[in-house]
Amino acid sequence: MKTSKTKKASTTESEKIVKSAVLGLQEKKGEDILVMDLRKSKNAVADFFVLATGNSRTQVEALSRSVDETIFKELGEDPWHIEGKTNSEWVLIDYVSVVVHVFQQDSRSFYNLEKLWGDAEFTHIK
Repeated sequence: MKTSKTKKASTTESEKIVKSAVLGLQEKKGEDILVMDLRKSKNAVADFFVLATGNSRTQVEALSRSVDETIFKELGEDPWHIEGKTNSEWVLIDYVSVVVHVFQQDSRSFYNLEKLWGDAEFTHIK
């Protein structure tokens, strides 16, 4: 089932997408994985952000591909939109209710989404 941009997924669907995204990131050894719960944040564009860091362009590509493949395999969901695959400094995978951000370290530090969305609830994944 493909999610349309105008339909918000239920909380249960969002949480399933987050869980699958985290599994995909862990499978390819993503670092500093962070789940940001934005449901109580004012003007949030999604229910959750999932952030992870890769050590190279190659790892960022592998991490983003793994997220896409894992979510499709487990839930049958395709992303609504993907950005950043060309240079793999920051790949954004948009599932409407969940947005996965895979960064190289310099880009993650520069954009600092954690500070920008500081009112979110943070869950650091080991």
